Amino acid sequence: MMAATVRLSSKGQIVIPKEVRDSLHWETGVELILVTTEYGVMLQTKTSQQPKLSAKSLRGFLQHTGEPVPTEALCKPVEYTNDRF
Repeated sequence: MMAATVRLSSKGQIVIPKEVRDSLHWETGVELILVTTEYGVMLQTKTSQQPKLSAKSLRGFLQHTGEPVPTEALCKPVEYTNDRF
């Protein structure tokens, strides 16, 4: 995964650094889709017919920075003590 810092111009434009464009094989004229997320934006290449994304293609999109969660804890049933739900 690559990261870069860019600056928004007075016209609302950004320049995607050459290293990033090269790593993604984005040539001049490529159309991109900008998707807003809870944490910012995501860019992806626009295809002629937008395919459905597989779960595998989203791997790594959400980052967890805390301690690893054991599988047993993930599979544990949820117990609600508050009846408001």
